[in-house]
Order: sequence, then C-alpha cells, then structure tokens
Amino acid sequence: MTQFMNNKEDIVTDAVDGVIAVSGGKLARLDGYPHIRVVVRNDWDKSKVALVSGGGSGHEPAHAGFVGEGMLTAAVCGDVFASPSVDAVLAGILAVTGPAGCLLIVKNYTGDRLNFGLAAERARAFGLDVSMVVVDDDVALPDLPQARGVAGTLFVHKIAGALAASGVKLDEITKRVEKVIAGTKTIGMSLDTCTVPGSPKEARIPKGMAELGLGIHGEAGVEQIQYSDASQAMDAVVAKLDAHMGEGEHVALLNNLGGASVLEMAVLANEMANSTIAAKLKWIVGPAAMVTSLDMRGFSVSVYPVDAGDLEALSQPTPLPAWPGVSKITPVTVLNLPDGLAPIKPLPSEHAETRAFLTKCCEILIESEADLNALDAKSGDGDTGSTLAGAARALIATMDTLPLADHTQLYRAIGQELSQTMGGSSGVLLAIFFAAAGDAASSGLSMTGALKAGLVRLQEIGGAKLGDRTMVDALHPALEALEDNLQQAAKAARAGADHTATLTKANAGRASYINAQQLEGHTDPGAEAVARLFEHLQG
Repeated sequence: MTQFMNNKEDIVTDAVDGVIAVSGGKLARLDGYPHIRVVVRNDWDKSKVALVSGGGSGHEPAHAGFVGEGMLTAAVCGDVFASPSVDAVLAGILAVTGPAGCLLIVKNYTGDRLNFGLAAERARAFGLDVSMVVVDDDVALPDLPQARGVAGTLFVHKIAGALAASGVKLDEITKRVEKVIAGTKTIGMSLDTCTVPGSPKEARIPKGMAELGLGIHGEAGVEQIQYSDASQAMDAVVAKLDAHMGEGEHVALLNNLGGASVLEMAVLANEMANSTIAAKLKWIVGPAAMVTSLDMRGFSVSVYPVDAGDLEALSQPTPLPAWPGVSKITPVTVLNLPDGLAPIKPLPSEHAETRAFLTKCCEILIESEADLNALDAKSGDGDTGSTLAGAARALIATMDTLPLADHTQLYRAIGQELSQTMGGSSGVLLAIFFAAAGDAASSGLSMTGALKAGLVRLQEIGGAKLGDRTMVDALHPALEALEDNLQQAAKAARAGADHTATLTKANAGRASYINAQQLEGHTDPGAEAVARLFEHLQG
C-alpha cells in the first residue's frame, strides 16, 4: 500500500521533526540523529522527578505526543516496532534527570526491558537516582508469564505525570504507579492487520472475521472470531476484561489502534457504555487514537479501578492535545423537540390495498440497496441504495400509524416521515415531492395529477431538469406515461434511466462534481431506483 513517506529509513526522524516543528517551541530533540532520537520538554529545569518512556515508533501519538507539562519529560523513539538502543535511552535519562531523580516507564517487551534496564544501571553509575516500572496490562494471553504492555501504559504516564508535577518524590511515585500497573487490564480487537512502512501487508484476518487479543506490533491475537457488528465486537472484548475486574468504580480507556474512523469509535463508545461491565465504568478516557499500531483497523479497551487520588491525578489538566482527558460516563440526555417541529400526525386508518401497494414499493427499494449503492459509488458517495432502503424500512415500521384510507393525508404523512428518517438532499426533495402531491390531491387532482404537481415543486426547489442526470430523467417520463397505464410508465422510466448512462455531464447532485470519463456508461442511481420501482410494480 502506498504511504505518505519519503524513505522508509527516514520515516521516524521525519516524523519526530514534524512533531517538534508544530509543538510551538515546547519540544526539542537531542543531538545524535539519527541514532539517538529523544524528544524532550524545552522548558524542563530538572527540579522535579523526570519521567522517561518510549519504545518502538508506529504507536503515535505515543510516545512523543505525551511529552509535555503534566505528563512525560522525555520520549525515546526507536525504529518502527523496534526498541531504542541503550545509548539513546541513556541520553534521554542524562538529559532530563536532576537531583529529584527519574522514573522510567517501560512496556513489557524483551527489547524494551533490556535496553531501558541497562541504561538505568549505567545512569545509576553516574550517580543518578533512577527507578523503573514495567507495564504488563494485556490480558489476551492469561497463561503467558510475561504479559505485554499496551494502551494501559497511558494511565501510568498520566498519574505519574500529575504526581511529579506536584512535587511528589520518586519513591512515592514509583509505589503509586506500581499499584496502577497491578490493577490495569487491557485487551484489543482488530478487523485487519497493520501496514509496516515499506513492507507488504499481511493478509492474516479473513473477511468476516475479527482478531481478538492481538498486540500493538501486529502480533497475532489469541483467537479469530466471527465478526457481525460493533455490539458483538464489544461484547467479546468486555467478556475478557470482566473476568479480571474486581468491585468498585473503574475508569476505561477506549483506544483507536489507528485505522478506525472517528464515527466507528463513537459507536464503540456507545456499545461500551451499554455493555455488561457498564455498571462498573464511571469514567472514560477517549475514544481517541492514543497508542496505535500504525493503521490497524481496531480498538482496545483498558480498565483500572480508580480511587480518589488516582482520579484527581487523571483529571489534572495538561495542554497536550494527544491526551483527550477524563469524562464521566452519563446516560444519554433526550430533550423535547422545539415547538413547531414535533410532528402533528393524522389519525391512522386502514386500507388493505394501499398497505400492500406501499409495502411492495418499500420492499423493492430494500432489495435494490446493494445494486444502487454500487451504482452510486461510480458517480457519488455510494449511499443512494442505503438511503432509500433506510427510508423504506422506516415506512414499513410506521405503517400502522399512517392514514392509509385517505390518500391526500397519506401523501403528506409520507413526506413528513421521509423528512425525519431520510438523510441527505434526496430525503428533503422526496419530502417536498410528497407534501406537494398531498396539497394537489386536496384540491381535487387525480393521483397522477397530484404526483405531477409534486414533481413540478421538486424541480422548482431542487433545480433539476430533464437531461441533468437525476431521478427526474426517469420520473418525469414515467408520470407522463402513467395516464395510459402502468406498463407504459415502466417502459418510459426504464428508457429515461438508461439514457442517463449516455450523459457525460450532471448538472445537479454529487455527480455534478465528477468528470465525464467517470460518468459515461453508468446509470444515475436515482433514476435507476425509479425505473426499478415502476418495473416491479407492473409485474
């Protein structure tokens, strides 16, 4: 996969310089590039306990992103997924450690333990007071004697950072964070592996599967499970965590492993807040990308049973944008709609033929969802099918509340329902179409006349004309032919839809932003939906 980099050998040094360049002068790096890559606070005076962490790169914003007031004093950056050298770690210790001493915060990987541990010994030989803690929060492999250190390390960074900033001595900080490490538990899940710069992507996780308990260096998880949706994914994660959680109030850290969208992470936050461990969770850090695995499309959840002192330390402000802060998990608040927006619905009435007809229309759109999405992906954003199918499902769900025996009121009710349930411009336009059709029907026009009036209003407000490559190209000829019969309307709709594939310029909708080469030969999805609707209805 193509990546935004210059040379893979320079990606870490380029990234470190980028972090420093946009820090507003708050960060600096030690000399010795490229073998020594140490990011330090530019304002550090060595009067308090220094906090040094680090490890392999590829976990950004960890570790350099957490260097600053209230958190780390220095971060030692290795190559991608590789521990930094002993000399690099020692350089970091010597650069920031004063009489108050230094705490090394190390994730439990062999290379990190050895390199940081030897650097600590050498620093002590210089007469420095250096303590080291090893984070081992991963619960994916319960029988493993050396559990991995993963995203729960951030609890240690933040709590130790707050204590150091307030002047707490090294021995006390070490004691406090050892308690944090003992109580922190983490597990991750991903739908895909990560892409190491300059290397081919490993296709280890089959489609329809998720990997549970994988590491932050792309290591294989403890098991692959069937993936169905976000709820099932979160259930699998919290089930592993629940076995390790005691009583009391916990803080959760919801971490994006790098490739999940912000939208997906918000969905996962909702699932976590309603999961089987929700009663134990009172606070949350995130959701955010904090300890990533390059572009891994996954997430991890860390939990820790906080006391008042821990919560105060976690809540201490820090100016670092990489730290999202601690928030209380609360129930969703629902406020009433403002006056005038709460819909006044007509009285429901039953009419078997109308119910069957409307249901069939909805089922046609639902069955066409995937095909219409595929068409839309060629000229738009790939959601026409989902938008129409979603509205169709909503109409089916609300069928019992519709005035099926009063077509004038039914048009208006459909328009009102679409305005609430159907997103995008198409939802607004169809709401206008049906509302105008309802107004026309109330003045005595026939069904065809009312629908034509609705189309006129839709075109007036939406601006689309025949030949603009929209649903109008199928709907207009269909309604003109509907005076004859439904079969003729279906033929006219199909001819209009097929004609849009010959049009290389769209004058309305998202397709108007697409060049001619991408449009040619592809039917407009809105027009195709209209054609399919009429064709299936005539059959």
